Amino acid sequence: MKSLWFFDDVNLFKVLCPHKFKAYKVDHDFDSYRKKDYIYFEEDSANKVYLIEKGKVKIGYYNEDGSEIVKAILTRGELFGETAILGESKREEFAQSVDDSTSICPVGVETMHNLMRNNQTFSLKIYKLIGFKLRKLERRLQILLFKDAKTRLMEFLDELCSDYGYDCEKTGDKIIQHPYTQRDIASLIGTSRPTLNILLNELKEENVIEFGRKEIRIHKKTA
Repeated sequence: MKSLWFFDDVNLFKVLCPHKFKAYKVDHDFDSYRKKDYIYFEEDSANKVYLIEKGKVKIGYYNEDGSEIVKAILTRGELFGETAILGESKREEFAQSVDDSTSICPVGVETMHNLMRNNQTFSLKIYKLIGFKLRKLERRLQILLFKDAKTRLMEFLDELCSDYGYDCEKTGDKIIQHPYTQRDIASLIGTSRPTLNILLNELKEENVIEFGRKEIRIHKKTA
């Protein structure tokens, strides 16, 4: 499986991380976070972009009634806070560690702009990545607003299949090896963990899927 950081077989994480550049390495450290620590809050100054070296990060915001909306849960090798590149001055969401040992590589916006100015191909890849993520987010929010819980789950499984799935040569089933817990998935589709468990078991009884801790098998449809 190729993460979002791989376009045309180029590992953007290796290109971006300041540890790879002598000019930045001396004054640069990875930042460590424990579970539930915030990397930034809504309304914080947007002056950095972040790369996940290890762990998982939840991106979300709070409604007027105080309820939490989870926009994404990102894993190793992924980028967040990238709207700062486009000129965002204040954060419109929060970023929170959901692992006990999350390691983040922060990159200043000025450093990012310098890297982009010096490499047009790299710059195009960054903009392509941002556009892809924005389209994916827009689709997820539409699903949360207009679909019932079971439909949200099915569409999320389709998304997982695109990101992490492969075909089983023997059966034709889709095998999804993913990094999410059931709590993560419940947050991403806007439902409770007990409701998610009920829905997964319904799909299992209907012989649509089989699921384990980090693997989901979607059975090949037969006529």
